[in-house]
Amino acid sequence: MITAQQVKSLREKTGAGMMDCKKVLTETNGDMDKAIELLRERGIAKAAKKSDRVAAEGIVAACVSDDKKIGAVVEVNAETDFVAKNDEFKSFVSDVVKQIVEKNPKDVEELLSQKSITENDKTVSEVLTNKIATIGENISIRRFKRFESDGMVESYIHGDGKIGVLVNMKNPDSELGKDICMQIAAAKPEYLDEANVPKEVVDKETEIMKAQVINEGKPENIADKIVQGKLKKFYSEVCLLDQEFVKDSDIKVRKLLENKNNDVTEFVRFEKGEGIEKKEENFAEEVMKQIK
Repeated sequence: MITAQQVKSLREKTGAGMMDCKKVLTETNGDMDKAIELLRERGIAKAAKKSDRVAAEGIVAACVSDDKKIGAVVEVNAETDFVAKNDEFKSFVSDVVKQIVEKNPKDVEELLSQKSITENDKTVSEVLTNKIATIGENISIRRFKRFESDGMVESYIHGDGKIGVLVNMKNPDSELGKDICMQIAAAKPEYLDEANVPKEVVDKETEIMKAQVINEGKPENIADKIVQGKLKKFYSEVCLLDQEFVKDSDIKVRKLLENKNNDVTEFVRFEKGEGIEKKEENFAEEVMKQIK
């Protein structure tokens, strides 16, 4: 039995019509990912990314050492936007990202177990617990990334902590580093270049593109050629070096870097709450439960 909520959810993720959504959900026995693939194969929907399901509150923050050789970006989540704007919460997040730069934890678990750089008699976990008690909301350190560089680390925070970018550059160049950070924030590349796109991702895209072309009535003998053109467009969207430069669409990011005798060795882009689905609250039901 396909529910109205499943249809609504698929519509929101793909922009496809209600009847199309209901049809593919029935065909796939309610499997959301397979339903999205079917819609794409039929040319009814574009790729639906998990990052579209942005629902958690909190902020993304970054910190780069004075010599620009080490940098980190972190996402810390809270329950409400009100708390995300709280100065005590923002100060805690700032301390956490500095801790990551200075103490180099390998993961969130190790970070939580470290002695806090701001409260030496407590672990980061204990400081976090105290913040939860003081602020009155659940707070969690979700993820972080830390880069060390022989060249330069640059960071960029957009929209009051909605998006955070960290870039490792081959050579120091602050102006170029900022431009690349803003490119990543705006254009959302997922990979550095074509060589970094996993084979399974390419295979899946190729399969979907071929199904699209054949469903459009194109002969199979020319489908492969059309798919190659579509793949090139796909790379120009998801690979940083193949993207058009946001400040000058006449050149690609790769060419911009060549002109400046520089390179990007790695980057990361965090968007607050991406991939987290917030529980839908039915307030009428909640009130009735409390009355009972």
